[in-house]
Amino acid sequence: MAEHTSSSITIEAAPAEVMNVIADFARYPEWTGEVKEAEVLETDEAGRAEKVRLLLDAGAIRDDHTLAYTWTGDHEVSWTLVRSQMLRALDGSYRLAPTADGRRTEVTYQLTVDVKIPMLGMIKRKAEKVIIDRALAGLKARVESPK
Repeated sequence: MAEHTSSSITIEAAPAEVMNVIADFARYPEWTGEVKEAEVLETDEAGRAEKVRLLLDAGAIRDDHTLAYTWTGDHEVSWTLVRSQMLRALDGSYRLAPTADGRRTEVTYQLTVDVKIPMLGMIKRKAEKVIIDRALAGLKARVESPK
């Protein structure tokens, strides 16, 4: 059975700046830690990625998989698993909410992982937590780094 994990972080930037980094898949290997390769396979009419192939190495989870992305306005992107070698599910989302002053963004990352091979739920949740924590910390560092 698939489990899900979520976490949030505040980033010192407007939502549009945060979403620009999230949407730049070619640069994921520079800041995510777990993504070793990213290749956009299809884009929508706005030029945003619809299908992306990712080579992931998250310790307990190593996989070459393809995700389908859905963009909801400028403040949310979600994805579902299309193809994978070892995963049954890898579904998630980034939701961005501007703070009252509009200069910071609350980013919530939710992730559901299910593997094809038997694995203790505790190990799956730990892998999800590692992926989320590293992704949020990497996203924050990437967005807030001096240009």
